[in-house]
Amino acid sequence: MTASNLARRPLLLGLLGLTAAATTQQAWAQQMDIGRASAFIEATGRELVAAINADGPVAQRRERVGAILRRAVDVEGVGRFILGRWWRTASAQQQQEYLQLFQEVLIRNLSSRFGEYQGLTFTLGRSQARTEEDVLVSTIVERAGSPAFGLDWRVAEVGGQPRVVDVIAEGTSLRLTTRSEYSSVITRNGNDVQALLTAMRRQITQLASREGT
Repeated sequence: MTASNLARRPLLLGLLGLTAAATTQQAWAQQMDIGRASAFIEATGRELVAAINADGPVAQRRERVGAILRRAVDVEGVGRFILGRWWRTASAQQQQEYLQLFQEVLIRNLSSRFGEYQGLTFTLGRSQARTEEDVLVSTIVERAGSPAFGLDWRVAEVGGQPRVVDVIAEGTSLRLTTRSEYSSVITRNGNDVQALLTAMRRQITQLASREGT
């Protein structure tokens, strides 16, 4: 898996944005209320759509999207989950850099495609308890000139607040897919976490170039 492979992440990873303390079942001690999770996704989705469809400089819109994602997604927990067993082998400095890069990748994946997502809309679907700790909220996302597709948002209580902990498209977990890709980069480079960080930096450069900033 090369940096260019990593760069070809679609809207799904950006929305996960996608995604320092690991998100664990213990962290989700409070049961997630279905109505609360549904209202949270509806409000967050409308904020993202408004930010994506807004006029103004790309950098300004990216800041707005970044603020929404940092508030709505358990970025730290998702990031650590995705790094998986390699988190324990990474140095403290590598861990810190990885979380910073991971957040930047999520935001840039979305902002680099603002032009493609103009006119984006979404419709709230069914919500159901997935486990005792989290709720799956279904949505339908539509873009002009493209077929509609379904996204399921996994929402849990993290630190007393609802947070997105995964996005599922056509039965595929985005955090599990990304975990497999990141692990592949590391294992193909002699189990060196630094290789992943290098690939992520290159990915961000590619995304920034596409965005024009």
